[in-house]
Amino acid sequence: MILHLGRSDAIKRSTTTRIDQLTEQSTGSTNPVERPPQSPPSSMSSLRTSSSSPVLPLVVLSLLLLSGDASSKPIVTPITKDDSTGLYTIPVKNGAPLVLDLAGPLIWSPCQSPHRTVPCNSSVCKVANRNRPARCGGASAGSSGDPNCACAAFAYNPASGQCGSGDLTAVPLSANATDGSNPLSPVTFSAYATCAPDALLASLPEGAAGVAGLSRQPLSLPSLVASRLKVAKEFALCLPGGGGQTGAAIFGGGPFVLRAAAPEPMDLAGDIRQNPVPLLKNPKNNGAYYFGVRGIAFNQEQLNLPAGAFDLDRRQGTGGVVFSTTTRFTTLRSDIYSALINAFDAVTRNVPRRKPAPPLQLCYEASGFPMTFVGPAVPSIDLMLDGGRNWTLPGGNSIVQTDSATVCFAFDSMGPEQAAAFNSPAVIFGAYQMEDSLILFDLEKGTFGTSGLLPARRTNCGNFNFAMGSS
Repeated sequence: MILHLGRSDAIKRSTTTRIDQLTEQSTGSTNPVERPPQSPPSSMSSLRTSSSSPVLPLVVLSLLLLSGDASSKPIVTPITKDDSTGLYTIPVKNGAPLVLDLAGPLIWSPCQSPHRTVPCNSSVCKVANRNRPARCGGASAGSSGDPNCACAAFAYNPASGQCGSGDLTAVPLSANATDGSNPLSPVTFSAYATCAPDALLASLPEGAAGVAGLSRQPLSLPSLVASRLKVAKEFALCLPGGGGQTGAAIFGGGPFVLRAAAPEPMDLAGDIRQNPVPLLKNPKNNGAYYFGVRGIAFNQEQLNLPAGAFDLDRRQGTGGVVFSTTTRFTTLRSDIYSALINAFDAVTRNVPRRKPAPPLQLCYEASGFPMTFVGPAVPSIDLMLDGGRNWTLPGGNSIVQTDSATVCFAFDSMGPEQAAAFNSPAVIFGAYQMEDSLILFDLEKGTFGTSGLLPARRTNCGNFNFAMGSS
């Protein structure tokens, strides 16, 4: 379903950066974007408004934008998990939460009227519409025959699967500058965003104001933070588990320090940068974070799967392994899922069973597993990465508690329709398997790295110190 935001809702005053400047700065070496043709010169250069809104000269717009803090420090924001939806939010839109979507190409939120708009024939409009979500392919957005038209761009709800369109505008975002150990001072800056119909908020956490796309695209939140604040094109996510724990995200590089049971707090980012893992590019899904896996081992034995079971077909855009913060549990193509769940079932056959908790099929009495620092005592799952390294998932990554008496094997199987869908991967690496691990994405170098499950280091994602420090 496509939801549209009409022009009657599209006249809010806001500020934004020059289009040519932002587009150029947001383009990193890991995901090069062909620079679009320059827009014809005008007195506004980068923004248009309806006749009901005054047009500010370019110099005034520039001064307004420069009033934001450009301290060249990374920014930090808390991450909250919504237990009812399994989604994660950050309070960066005037304190209102935006849902984190690793595959999202841009930021979207409902807009108030009036608001400023972007010309439909501008370079930034072309960038906003270049890699639209596949489910938005049947709608029209971007330019039209009217030389004074406003740019429309797409907004995609990853929870409901709905797509909407509305004006491309600019919104103020806020967070705190950080030294990696504490927040230091408030930072406010403007960023391009798509106006979306209120109805598109359906299925998001209660109170959510929209979605923050974190993809490798030029108008994603990490790209815009790097461009606006002159920081590294890098971000780190530490997704919290449930139960009211608060995680943290740092945009712009630098240390990432967590308090721990050890005598001193530990900077995890430095260690992670020493062991980068290449990200893969899917030409059919440019913004997504794919990584190379050559096999899966359980209990130190490689699963019997056909050669190339995890390969990414770059021509078709299918296969491969992709990160997702909006898929609750890692979801595998049925052949991979069957091999893994059968191996797990064989090892745990003596543990008392409970009825399934859909979508999870293999469930047990919680008392059937001894507990360790890294979760229930079950054999580990190893993702055998390209290059010969393994990413080990202990019981805390593979078992989830669904009620006070039940735990389940925390992996899901793709249905036939999902497996056959356009650009369907072999594995969607879900958010539960990312929880309580620090994962760092470097968009400039095209790499990622992970700390592994943090309780093994006697800490967790709830241990970032959000007490205000001194700059």
